[in-house]
Amino acid sequence: MINRRAGNTIVEELLVYAILLYEDLVTENEFSKRLDELFLNDPENEDLLYLEWETDIKKAIIYIRTNIDYNNLEIERFGRILISKLKAVYVNCSDIKCFASRMYHLWESLPGNIQNIEPFWTLCYADDPLSWGDEEQTRNIYEYMLDYYKD
Repeated sequence: MINRRAGNTIVEELLVYAILLYEDLVTENEFSKRLDELFLNDPENEDLLYLEWETDIKKAIIYIRTNIDYNNLEIERFGRILISKLKAVYVNCSDIKCFASRMYHLWESLPGNIQNIEPFWTLCYADDPLSWGDEEQTRNIYEYMLDYYKD
């Protein structure tokens, strides 16, 4: 299992980046840059060292996805990190239908134990109003989801 240090978000961040990279919602460069930062902050972490040396990005994603203890995932941390990344994707995507399609695929990539928990569940159904042409309602649903962790 990927090593969790007290008070850090390495596990949750790695999972968010692995999922987003798999879904082409972040670039390999973004993933690598964040991985470098995490490693520099914790150079003794064997998992980060392994990932730093792994040159095959698909193998890195598989390593992360198969070495996380999903039962001990800090769901709120994971959600806050994921939603913050999705806000940037939403702001930079002018086609709501394209965004909606990507979000449904993202929902399918989430760990099964959190798919039916809000705000993640929203990713499954937010595109429904598009079937009757209601882009405004779809945007409202996504924007509500993107504000889920607003303090």
